[in-house]
Parts: sequence; C-alpha cells; structure tokens
Amino acid sequence: MELKAEGVLRKMRSRLEPTVTYDMSLSEQYLRINDMIGSDLKLEFSGKIFCVNCGRKTSKSFNQGYCFPCFQKLQDFFTCLIHPEKCRCDEGACFQDHIVYLANSSGLKVGITRSSQVPTRWIDQGAVQALPIARVRTRLQSGMLEVMFKQHVADKTNWREMLKGEPSELDMKAEAETLLRLCEEDLADMETQLGKHAISLINGVKSTQIKYPVAEYPAKISSFNFDKNNVVEGRLAGIKGQYLLLDSGVINLRKFSGYEVALHVT
Repeated sequence: MELKAEGVLRKMRSRLEPTVTYDMSLSEQYLRINDMIGSDLKLEFSGKIFCVNCGRKTSKSFNQGYCFPCFQKLQDFFTCLIHPEKCRCDEGACFQDHIVYLANSSGLKVGITRSSQVPTRWIDQGAVQALPIARVRTRLQSGMLEVMFKQHVADKTNWREMLKGEPSELDMKAEAETLLRLCEEDLADMETQLGKHAISLINGVKSTQIKYPVAEYPAKISSFNFDKNNVVEGRLAGIKGQYLLLDSGVINLRKFSGYEVALHVT
C-alpha cells in the first residue's frame, strides 16, 4: 500500500454539492476522500494523541480531542453543547443566532445549531433532509425550544440506523406544521417570557436534500476503535456523516480528532 499522508486527525471537511464532497484532514493536509471510494484503505494509529485545543501530547482524549486540562477549562462550553437549555454563558458563540431545525437522518428529529453551521451540522449528522423552522438569538433560547419540541419529536440520531441506508422520505413542511401546531400554546408562553421578537419562525423555505457518496451500505454495523486496535483497514464503500464506511466496518473520524494517523491507499 502507498503511504498517502500522515498527521493528526480532525473532523472531515464537507461541502454540500449534488453529492456531498469530503476532505480528510491530517495536520492541515486535505485529501479528497470521495476519490478513494472503491479503494483499499489502511489507517494506522501511531499511539500518539495531541489536544485539538492547545496541541500538547496527551495519553487520553476527552470530548473528541481535548486533553484533560483543556476539557476542565472548557467545561461550561461542553455543558452548553450537551444541555443548551442550561447555558449560563454571557458572551461568545452562545450569543450568536441559532437555528432550530427538523432533520431526517435515522428518522425525524429536532436539532439546533449556530446559523453559521448550516448546512455543515446537517451533513455531520448524516441527514438526508433538513428544514430550518425557527431562528433565535442565543443558545439558551434554542435549547428551550428544543426541549419543547422533543416532547413530540426525537432529538437524537440513531447512528447505526443512519449507516444502514437511506430513511424513508418525509414531507418536511407537513412535519414542521404539525409540530408547530402541537406546540402553539407553549410557543405563545415562551414568546411572552422571552419577548415578542425573540423567536422568529421561518416560513417559505424548502427542505434541503442531501445525497452522500455511498456506493454500498454495510449489511452489518461494526465500529472500529483506535483505542482497542491501532490498525483499521478495508475497502472504502462510502462516506456519511463523519463516518467512513468500509467493507470491514465503520469508523467515526470525528471521534478520534487529535489522533496521529497514517493513511495508506491501494
């Protein structure tokens, strides 16, 4: 096998096109991974992990790429990511406009993201359809809306189902109308609490359709873990979300951000 590149992994860079394009990131080298579908790949973990925040070498990765001191320092930030309805930040990214959306990945789900992360967030989740339904001013407000909506709609992606194939197509506009109707009274109460212009419902936009570069979905989902086996190899059958789909199993590259890896290709 030819050594294609080596370096420290980061999440794949993606771009929404008729079929999503992906670039693998290895220490600022970007490799068009779509072009490798059908090829045999080997990813070899060197045993070294580097913090994605400060760059120091660490024996263990926390929250997808952080050393423990940086993880502790950024605890409030991670709390906001996991429980946005508990956000207590008074500056930074939490005070940017956020989008509340419906997506179809392993089925219908509600989610939130900074407006600057549309459509990247949808691609990272493996959604095949996505529709923004509301815009708010802060992460806390988006979390409050998500808590309201998830009484009626799932808020998690079943990654195993997402990687088995394409979900059934949904009428996203009708799903949004149904959800908003179910939450009409709660939305009115929240608007009273937050102020008349805090929540802006988004009307008149079409759902985004997303197609992934997948030649073949795996019949059985088994996931690779560099912490248990430092070599991952197989024929690349496709890419979806942040996963490489190999004929031997799947691997979530984002999960191993900060890991030093060599990529070999035949």
